[in-house]
Amino acid sequence: MFNHLSKKGEFTVKKFLSTLLYTAAATLLFSACGMTANTVSSPVEPTVKSNEKTAVNNKALVYFSKDISPVSLIKLYDKINQDIHGKVAIKIHTGEKNGPNILPREIVMALQQHVPDSNLVETNTFYKGDRYTTAGHRETLKVNGWDFCTVDIMDEEGAVMLPVKGGKHFQEMSIAKNMLNYDSMIVLTHFKGHTMGGFGGSMKNIAIGNADGRIGKAMLHTSDPSNPWEYSQERFMENMAESAKATTDFFGKQIIYINVLRNMSVDCDCAGLAAAPPTTPDIGILASTDILAVDQASIDLVFALPDAAKHDLQERIESRRGLRQLSYMKELSMGNDQYELITIE
Repeated sequence: MFNHLSKKGEFTVKKFLSTLLYTAAATLLFSACGMTANTVSSPVEPTVKSNEKTAVNNKALVYFSKDISPVSLIKLYDKINQDIHGKVAIKIHTGEKNGPNILPREIVMALQQHVPDSNLVETNTFYKGDRYTTAGHRETLKVNGWDFCTVDIMDEEGAVMLPVKGGKHFQEMSIAKNMLNYDSMIVLTHFKGHTMGGFGGSMKNIAIGNADGRIGKAMLHTSDPSNPWEYSQERFMENMAESAKATTDFFGKQIIYINVLRNMSVDCDCAGLAAAPPTTPDIGILASTDILAVDQASIDLVFALPDAAKHDLQERIESRRGLRQLSYMKELSMGNDQYELITIE
Protein backbone atom coordinates (compact mmCIF):
# COMPACT_ATOMS: atom_id res chain seq x y z
CA MET A 1 0.00 0.00 0.00
CA PHE A 2 2.84 2.36 0.79
CA ASN A 3 6.04 3.25 -1.02
CA HIS A 4 8.70 2.19 1.45
CA LEU A 5 12.26 3.48 1.42
CA SER A 6 13.58 1.60 -1.62
CA LYS A 7 16.41 4.14 -1.96
CA LYS A 8 17.12 4.47 1.73
CA GLY A 9 20.63 3.07 1.49
CA GLU A 10 21.53 5.33 -1.44
CA PHE A 11 20.15 8.40 0.30
CA THR A 12 21.88 7.57 3.60
CA VAL A 13 25.29 7.25 1.93
CA LYS A 14 24.75 10.49 0.04
CA LYS A 15 23.71 12.30 3.20
CA PHE A 16 26.61 10.82 5.18
CA LEU A 17 29.21 11.89 2.64
CA SER A 18 27.81 15.40 2.31
CA THR A 19 27.67 15.73 6.09
CA LEU A 20 31.25 14.47 6.44
CA LEU A 21 32.58 17.02 3.92
CA TYR A 22 30.57 19.83 5.45
CA THR A 23 31.66 18.98 8.98
CA ALA A 24 35.33 19.13 8.01
CA ALA A 25 34.88 22.55 6.41
CA ALA A 26 32.70 23.81 9.24
CA THR A 27 35.25 22.76 11.85
CA LEU A 28 37.91 24.92 10.21
CA LEU A 29 35.53 27.86 9.85
CA PHE A 30 34.03 27.81 13.34
CA SER A 31 37.40 27.58 15.02
CA ALA A 32 38.24 30.96 13.53
CA CYS A 33 34.95 32.72 14.32
CA GLY A 34 33.18 34.16 17.35
CA MET A 35 30.04 36.15 18.07
CA THR A 36 28.48 38.13 20.85
CA ALA A 37 24.89 38.19 21.98
CA ASN A 38 22.76 40.08 24.45
CA THR A 39 20.53 37.90 26.62
CA VAL A 40 17.28 39.31 27.92
CA SER A 41 17.26 36.94 30.90
CA SER A 42 20.42 38.34 32.52
CA PRO A 43 21.91 41.78 33.10
CA VAL A 44 25.28 40.33 32.03
CA GLU A 45 26.09 40.24 28.33
CA PRO A 46 27.63 36.81 27.70
CA THR A 47 30.02 36.06 24.89
CA VAL A 48 28.65 33.15 22.87
CA LYS A 49 31.40 31.34 20.99
CA SER A 50 30.70 29.79 17.62
CA ASN A 51 30.75 26.23 18.99
CA GLU A 52 28.10 27.25 21.54
CA LYS A 53 25.46 28.32 19.02
CA THR A 54 23.03 25.60 20.04
CA ALA A 55 23.39 25.38 23.83
CA VAL A 56 24.94 27.17 26.78
CA ASN A 57 24.83 26.13 30.46
CA ASN A 58 22.74 23.11 29.44
CA LYS A 59 20.13 25.42 27.96
CA ALA A 60 19.10 25.73 24.32
CA LEU A 61 19.71 29.05 22.62
CA VAL A 62 16.70 30.89 21.22
CA TYR A 63 17.39 34.08 19.27
CA PHE A 64 14.75 36.81 19.31
CA SER A 65 14.00 40.04 17.50
CA LYS A 66 11.00 42.31 17.94
CA ASP A 67 11.49 43.49 14.36
CA ILE A 68 9.39 41.45 11.94
CA SER A 69 11.14 42.23 8.67
CA PRO A 70 13.20 40.53 5.95
CA VAL A 71 16.43 41.95 7.39
CA SER A 72 15.64 40.66 10.87
CA LEU A 73 14.57 37.24 9.61
CA ILE A 74 17.80 36.76 7.68
CA LYS A 75 19.87 37.98 10.62
CA LEU A 76 18.24 35.40 12.88
CA TYR A 77 18.59 32.65 10.29
CA ASP A 78 22.31 33.36 9.99
CA LYS A 79 22.68 32.74 13.75
CA ILE A 80 21.45 29.13 13.49
CA ASN A 81 22.27 27.96 9.97
CA GLN A 82 25.60 26.21 10.63
CA ASP A 83 24.24 22.76 9.73
CA ILE A 84 22.01 23.82 6.84
CA HIS A 85 23.48 22.79 3.50
CA GLY A 86 22.80 20.82 0.34
CA LYS A 87 19.29 20.91 -1.09
CA VAL A 88 17.15 22.88 1.38
CA ALA A 89 13.39 22.63 1.98
CA ILE A 90 11.71 25.68 3.51
CA LYS A 91 8.54 24.38 5.15
CA ILE A 92 5.82 26.98 5.36
CA HIS A 93 2.03 26.96 5.71
CA THR A 94 0.74 28.37 2.43
CA GLY A 95 -2.79 28.98 3.80
CA GLU A 96 -6.19 28.97 2.17
CA LYS A 97 -6.99 31.49 -0.58
CA ASN A 98 -6.63 35.12 0.49
CA GLY A 99 -5.95 34.18 4.09
CA PRO A 100 -5.53 37.45 5.98
CA ASN A 101 -2.95 36.25 8.51
CA ILE A 102 -0.41 34.23 6.50
CA LEU A 103 3.26 35.14 6.61
CA PRO A 104 4.14 38.22 4.54
CA ARG A 105 5.31 37.19 1.08
CA GLU A 106 8.26 39.60 1.15
CA ILE A 107 9.94 38.09 4.22
CA VAL A 108 9.51 34.53 2.96
CA MET A 109 10.90 35.52 -0.44
CA ALA A 110 13.88 37.28 1.18
CA LEU A 111 14.79 34.16 3.15
CA GLN A 112 14.37 31.83 0.20
CA GLN A 113 16.58 34.01 -1.99
CA HIS A 114 19.17 34.14 0.80
CA VAL A 115 19.43 30.34 1.08
CA PRO A 116 21.25 28.62 -1.83
CA ASP A 117 19.53 25.66 -3.52
CA SER A 118 16.29 26.16 -1.60
CA ASN A 119 12.59 26.12 -2.36
CA LEU A 120 9.31 26.15 -0.47
CA VAL A 121 7.63 22.87 0.44
CA GLU A 122 4.07 21.99 1.44
CA THR A 123 1.57 19.11 1.40
CA ASN A 124 -2.07 18.73 0.51
CA THR A 125 -4.75 18.87 3.19
CA PHE A 126 -6.87 16.21 4.88
CA TYR A 127 -9.99 18.37 4.80
CA LYS A 128 -11.65 19.35 1.53
CA GLY A 129 -10.60 22.95 1.01
CA ASP A 130 -8.53 25.03 -1.40
CA ARG A 131 -5.48 22.77 -0.99
CA TYR A 132 -7.14 19.34 -0.95
CA THR A 133 -5.87 18.41 -4.42
CA THR A 134 -2.54 19.26 -6.01
CA ALA A 135 -4.28 21.21 -8.78
CA GLY A 136 -6.32 23.21 -6.27
CA HIS A 137 -3.25 23.75 -4.12
CA ARG A 138 -1.26 25.14 -7.04
CA GLU A 139 -4.05 27.59 -7.83
CA THR A 140 -4.07 28.68 -4.19
CA LEU A 141 -0.30 29.22 -4.31
CA LYS A 142 -0.78 31.71 -7.15
CA VAL A 143 -3.59 33.54 -5.36
CA ASN A 144 -1.56 33.86 -2.14
CA GLY A 145 1.62 34.98 -3.91
CA TRP A 146 3.74 31.86 -3.44
CA ASP A 147 4.88 31.93 -7.06
CA PHE A 148 8.30 33.58 -6.77
CA CYS A 149 10.11 30.22 -6.60
CA THR A 150 9.48 26.50 -6.91
CA VAL A 151 6.94 25.14 -4.42
CA ASP A 152 7.27 21.41 -3.98
CA ILE A 153 3.94 19.86 -2.99
CA MET A 154 5.77 16.97 -1.42
CA ASP A 155 2.94 14.40 -1.50
CA GLU A 156 2.14 15.02 -5.16
CA GLU A 157 3.73 11.66 -5.98
CA GLY A 158 2.68 9.80 -2.85
CA ALA A 159 4.09 8.97 0.55
CA VAL A 160 6.66 6.87 2.38
CA MET A 161 6.67 5.41 5.87
CA LEU A 162 9.31 6.78 8.26
CA PRO A 163 10.01 5.30 11.71
CA VAL A 164 8.74 6.95 14.89
CA LYS A 165 11.37 6.08 17.48
CA GLY A 166 9.95 5.67 20.98
CA GLY A 167 6.35 6.42 20.00
CA LYS A 168 3.51 4.95 22.04
CA HIS A 169 0.83 5.57 19.41
CA PHE A 170 2.80 5.07 16.20
CA GLN A 171 5.81 3.01 15.18
CA GLU A 172 5.88 4.73 11.79
CA MET A 173 4.27 7.71 10.10
CA SER A 174 3.22 8.28 6.51
CA ILE A 175 5.26 11.25 5.28
CA ALA A 176 5.17 13.07 1.94
CA LYS A 177 7.48 11.20 -0.42
CA ASN A 178 9.40 14.18 -1.79
CA MET A 179 10.73 15.12 1.66
CA LEU A 180 13.39 12.46 1.13
CA ASN A 181 14.84 14.54 -1.70
CA TYR A 182 16.17 17.19 0.72
CA ASP A 183 19.36 17.35 2.74
CA SER A 184 18.18 20.09 5.15
CA MET A 185 14.96 21.74 6.27
CA ILE A 186 14.12 25.23 7.54
CA VAL A 187 10.81 25.19 9.42
CA LEU A 188 9.43 28.69 8.90
CA THR A 189 6.27 28.95 10.95
CA HIS A 190 3.52 31.49 11.46
CA PHE A 191 2.88 30.98 15.18
CA LYS A 192 -0.85 31.30 15.96
CA GLY A 193 -3.80 29.51 17.50
CA HIS A 194 -5.32 26.32 16.16
CA THR A 195 -8.85 24.94 16.38
CA MET A 196 -7.77 21.46 17.47
CA GLY A 197 -4.16 21.85 18.53
CA GLY A 198 -4.63 24.97 20.63
CA PHE A 199 -1.64 26.55 18.92
CA GLY A 200 0.41 25.98 15.82
CA GLY A 201 4.16 26.35 16.24
CA SER A 202 7.16 24.65 14.67
CA MET A 203 6.12 21.21 15.87
CA LYS A 204 2.65 21.43 14.35
CA ASN A 205 4.10 22.81 11.12
CA ILE A 206 6.05 19.61 10.46
CA ALA A 207 3.78 17.18 12.31
CA ILE A 208 0.75 17.82 10.14
CA GLY A 209 2.55 19.74 7.41
CA ASN A 210 4.94 16.95 6.39
CA ALA A 211 2.40 14.14 6.69
CA ASP A 212 0.79 13.40 3.34
CA GLY A 213 -2.78 14.54 2.83
CA ARG A 214 -4.46 11.18 2.40
CA ILE A 215 -2.74 8.73 4.75
CA GLY A 216 -0.47 10.52 7.21
CA LYS A 217 -2.93 13.24 8.15
CA ALA A 218 -5.68 10.63 8.51
CA MET A 219 -3.45 8.68 10.91
CA LEU A 220 -3.04 11.82 13.02
CA HIS A 221 -6.74 12.60 13.19
CA THR A 222 -8.60 9.29 13.41
CA SER A 223 -8.66 5.51 13.51
CA ASP A 224 -12.26 5.49 12.25
CA PRO A 225 -13.03 6.74 8.71
CA SER A 226 -16.61 7.49 9.76
CA ASN A 227 -15.30 9.92 12.41
CA PRO A 228 -12.57 11.97 10.70
CA TRP A 229 -11.87 14.18 13.74
CA GLU A 230 -11.77 11.42 16.36
CA TYR A 231 -8.58 12.46 18.15
CA SER A 232 -8.45 15.65 20.21
CA GLN A 233 -7.03 17.10 23.40
CA GLU A 234 -3.95 15.29 24.82
CA ARG A 235 -4.13 12.39 22.37
CA PHE A 236 -4.00 14.71 19.37
CA MET A 237 -1.02 16.60 20.81
CA GLU A 238 0.81 13.32 21.35
CA ASN A 239 0.00 12.16 17.83
CA MET A 240 1.44 15.37 16.43
CA ALA A 241 4.63 15.12 18.46
CA GLU A 242 5.24 11.56 17.28
CA SER A 243 4.67 12.57 13.68
CA ALA A 244 7.07 15.49 14.06
CA LYS A 245 9.68 13.17 15.53
CA ALA A 246 9.74 11.18 12.30
CA THR A 247 10.88 14.37 10.53
CA THR A 248 13.34 15.56 13.17
CA ASP A 249 14.99 12.14 13.34
CA PHE A 250 15.22 12.01 9.55
CA PHE A 251 17.08 15.33 9.26
CA GLY A 252 19.10 15.09 12.48
CA LYS A 253 21.08 18.30 12.96
CA GLN A 254 20.15 19.55 9.52
CA ILE A 255 16.82 21.09 10.55
CA ILE A 256 16.17 24.47 12.21
CA TYR A 257 13.10 26.33 13.45
CA ILE A 258 11.85 29.91 13.07
CA ASN A 259 8.56 31.11 14.60
CA VAL A 260 7.04 34.41 13.49
CA LEU A 261 4.68 35.77 16.15
CA ARG A 262 2.43 38.14 14.20
CA ASN A 263 -1.28 38.29 13.28
CA MET A 264 -1.95 35.65 15.92
CA SER A 265 -5.56 34.69 15.49
CA VAL A 266 -6.97 31.89 17.63
CA ASP A 267 -7.49 30.10 14.32
CA CYS A 268 -5.02 28.46 11.97
CA ASP A 269 -4.27 29.80 8.49
CA CYS A 270 -6.24 26.80 7.21
CA ALA A 271 -9.36 28.76 8.26
CA GLY A 272 -8.65 31.32 5.53
CA LEU A 273 -11.09 34.22 5.46
CA ALA A 274 -13.14 32.60 8.23
CA ALA A 275 -10.32 33.01 10.77
CA ALA A 276 -11.14 35.11 13.82
CA PRO A 277 -9.46 38.54 13.82
CA PRO A 278 -6.20 38.58 15.80
CA THR A 279 -6.52 40.03 19.29
CA THR A 280 -2.96 39.27 20.41
CA PRO A 281 -0.36 41.92 19.52
CA ASP A 282 2.62 41.10 17.33
CA ILE A 283 5.66 40.01 19.37
CA GLY A 284 8.52 39.26 16.99
CA ILE A 285 10.57 36.41 15.52
CA LEU A 286 12.19 33.50 17.37
CA ALA A 287 14.83 31.17 15.93
CA SER A 288 16.54 28.07 17.29
CA THR A 289 18.05 24.72 16.40
CA ASP A 290 15.84 23.23 19.15
CA ILE A 291 12.18 22.57 18.30
CA LEU A 292 10.98 22.35 21.89
CA ALA A 293 12.86 25.46 22.97
CA VAL A 294 11.47 27.62 20.16
CA ASP A 295 7.87 26.56 20.80
CA GLN A 296 8.29 26.87 24.59
CA ALA A 297 9.74 30.36 24.20
CA SER A 298 6.87 31.35 21.91
CA ILE A 299 4.31 30.20 24.48
CA ASP A 300 6.19 31.95 27.28
CA LEU A 301 6.22 35.27 25.40
CA VAL A 302 2.50 35.05 24.67
CA PHE A 303 1.64 34.10 28.26
CA ALA A 304 3.78 36.99 29.57
CA LEU A 305 1.53 39.54 27.83
CA PRO A 306 -1.05 41.54 29.83
CA ASP A 307 -4.26 39.62 30.48
CA ALA A 308 -6.34 41.50 27.94
CA ALA A 309 -3.76 40.97 25.19
CA LYS A 310 -3.27 37.25 25.75
CA HIS A 311 -6.74 36.20 26.89
CA ASP A 312 -8.20 34.81 23.65
CA LEU A 313 -5.11 32.96 22.50
CA GLN A 314 -4.29 31.59 25.94
CA GLU A 315 -7.87 30.39 26.37
CA ARG A 316 -7.70 28.62 22.99
CA ILE A 317 -4.42 26.93 23.91
CA GLU A 318 -5.47 25.82 27.37
CA SER A 319 -8.99 24.71 26.41
CA ARG A 320 -7.53 22.33 23.82
CA ARG A 321 -4.81 21.07 26.22
CA GLY A 322 -2.30 22.49 23.77
CA LEU A 323 0.54 22.62 26.28
CA ARG A 324 0.70 18.84 26.04
CA GLN A 325 2.58 19.46 22.79
CA LEU A 326 5.48 20.75 24.87
CA SER A 327 5.49 18.20 27.68
CA TYR A 328 5.24 15.27 25.28
CA MET A 329 8.07 16.56 23.11
CA LYS A 330 10.15 16.61 26.28
CA GLU A 331 9.14 13.03 27.10
CA LEU A 332 10.20 12.00 23.59
CA SER A 333 13.59 13.74 24.09
CA MET A 334 12.92 15.96 21.11
CA GLY A 335 14.46 19.07 22.66
CA ASN A 336 15.11 21.21 25.70
CA ASP A 337 12.44 23.29 27.44
CA GLN A 338 15.18 25.25 29.25
CA TYR A 339 16.54 28.02 27.06
CA GLU A 340 18.45 31.29 26.95
CA LEU A 341 16.57 34.01 25.09
CA ILE A 342 19.06 36.16 23.21
CA THR A 343 17.87 39.44 21.74
CA ILE A 344 19.26 40.48 18.36
CA GLU A 345 18.90 44.14 17.52
